[in-house]
Amino acid sequence: MFDNLDGLIEAFNNGHTRALARVISRMENDDSERYKIIENIYPRTGKAYVLGITGAPGAGKSSLIDKLLTFLREKGDTVGVIVVDPTSPFTGGALLGDRIRMEEHFQDSGIFIRSMGSRGNQGGLAKTTQDVVKAMDAFGFQWVIVETVGVGQTELDIMHVVDTNIVVLTPGAGDSIQMIKAGIMEIADIFVVNKCDLPGADKVAADIEMMQDLRYEQLKWRPPVVKMSAINVLGFTELLESIEKHHFFLKKAGLLDERRKKRAANETLDIVNYQLRRLVKQQAELPGKVNEILNKVALRQQDPYSAAVEILKNVILDSKFFV
Repeated sequence: MFDNLDGLIEAFNNGHTRALARVISRMENDDSERYKIIENIYPRTGKAYVLGITGAPGAGKSSLIDKLLTFLREKGDTVGVIVVDPTSPFTGGALLGDRIRMEEHFQDSGIFIRSMGSRGNQGGLAKTTQDVVKAMDAFGFQWVIVETVGVGQTELDIMHVVDTNIVVLTPGAGDSIQMIKAGIMEIADIFVVNKCDLPGADKVAADIEMMQDLRYEQLKWRPPVVKMSAINVLGFTELLESIEKHHFFLKKAGLLDERRKKRAANETLDIVNYQLRRLVKQQAELPGKVNEILNKVALRQQDPYSAAVEILKNVILDSKFFV
């Protein structure tokens, strides 16, 4: 039944967990099958609340999620977890070791954990993470939690995938100002200072508050700073309260629907951009008009801007490429 894609989608719609696992694998490995799967399951999406967990390597993201799962399950909520691990630039493999930290939840039918290799994708996520979120959403999970690879100041893709984004920082990890400046500061809906039982946690929390005071724009939502210890199970009640407050704020201000609408538009435009790049690249590798235009640019007979417009016109007007 699972070998046939239509049968697999039917089993997925009927709530078979094995079908969910197979659907995700098919989406990761085959673009054409991913398109068909999304086409079938997309009307069932939009119900899950998507939570992002991001931060530097070693910040305790996986340990935080492990304990957070326990708290959410005590409430009776179901949770899908996506853990993105870095892929080796040498072997192309990924350790997928974060699952080890959450092994106690594997037998819980209300939790589904999926590890994904980044496969060289930049931004802290894998290429298909957004589609895997849709799969877990359509499957019926009330929460979908996405953990990024260990990130720095510029890996900000998570902001385009989740409803609430949690940035995890720790004391003793160098200059805290370096981690909380620029983009990382702006994508956080909630700051977590993990390992708060270590020296320097209060300073990190104070630095975050200071940086927020220095922001010039008027903040509609001031990200709270939650001090936590995943090992000693401290601060989780405060974290859940902060998540619920942010969710309530987004809904009351009409920002949740606005975020999701903007996210859908940006995703669609990204797909358009990807398809156009793929088509243009295909045509550039063949004799023809596109190749001729590129040769003119190389010979300084045409500038790149007018050449790009001409290439787009040629590709778009040649409708056979979109069949």
